[in-house]
Amino acid sequence: MSSVFSADITVYGSSISYFTGKLENYFRVKGIAYRFRPMEFPATAKLVREQAGSSQMPALYLGDGRWVTDTTPIIQWFEEQLPEPAVIPIDPVQRFFSLLLEDYADEWLWRPAMHYRWYYDVGARFAGAHLATELTAGRRLPGFLKRYMIVRRQRNGYTTGDGIVVSQVAGVEAIYHRTLAQLEAILSERPFLLGYRPTLADIGFSGPFFRHFALDPVPAEIMRRTAPSVYEWVGRLWNSGPPLAAAELLDGIPQDWGPLLEEIGSHYLPYLGANVKAVSAGAKRFDAQIGGVDYRGARWSPYRVWCLQRLREHFNALDTAEQGVARGLLERHGCWEPLWRHQKLPLDPDLCSGLPFRADAKMIDVYD
Repeated sequence: MSSVFSADITVYGSSISYFTGKLENYFRVKGIAYRFRPMEFPATAKLVREQAGSSQMPALYLGDGRWVTDTTPIIQWFEEQLPEPAVIPIDPVQRFFSLLLEDYADEWLWRPAMHYRWYYDVGARFAGAHLATELTAGRRLPGFLKRYMIVRRQRNGYTTGDGIVVSQVAGVEAIYHRTLAQLEAILSERPFLLGYRPTLADIGFSGPFFRHFALDPVPAEIMRRTAPSVYEWVGRLWNSGPPLAAAELLDGIPQDWGPLLEEIGSHYLPYLGANVKAVSAGAKRFDAQIGGVDYRGARWSPYRVWCLQRLREHFNALDTAEQGVARGLLERHGCWEPLWRHQKLPLDPDLCSGLPFRADAKMIDVYD
């Protein structure tokens, strides 16, 4: 795949990483050449933290002395530098809803993705062994001990350690089953979410789907059996590229996005609201009932307050007529009220001010 970017880009991450996979899909769609390097601990991770402010995955070295981090602002920056082929839709309303779907896939679908990877022993054995080999070659420890430490860290940090108690497993897995059904209904009718070429909506969903749901043993088998069109889409997206740039998009927001938007309104946006309350109170752990699931001891995230603020800014950037169309869809699908439920947000103005070129030390490293 030929490059349309002059710099020599290196992607530091993991070959089974949620967000590394998302960014690699974006680069392949854009035709941007890059080299992949594992973010080995401790040496490479230390370098990345020094240069980018955080060792979250992925981080990019642009080849000209600059580093960038965090996939959402990275993609937006690249779209400004290389507007063709456009991945973020030009139509303002489509752009807003694509950004909303990307944020949902980034910050909510990671929950069932992490659950399936680390809750079941078959998934934990696969991912633990892979990460122990790929990322910890520099640590002089027995392989079994590396695997044990990785699995324990991930479970304590991102499954049981983030509010998914055993009694809530069925509710968390239901998120995945509903998402499969929602996407299957769309992708059995057309090749991509917004039409006949990939857009940011597809790139956003590739985070959880490419390197988690379609790869990890338990969710991959469920996908193959119940959502073959989604399984096919995962490979189609990875194999797509700039020649698709001229393909058509649908007009407006497709009606079959409705169930996805209803899921956002009933699950993700209320979760962002519960997180806002926790950050406002200075509570680094909080309980919340979201979509009938009781999360106990979920971790707060100041970063997700910034995500909510960015969604509001994207809406406010629409002109009056566009806001009317977008608000109508948001109200119809239960998204409007939770999007604005908390008028005053506990924002740290410095938290994400350096992105994509510098992450604030207070940003929580992203899960994989």
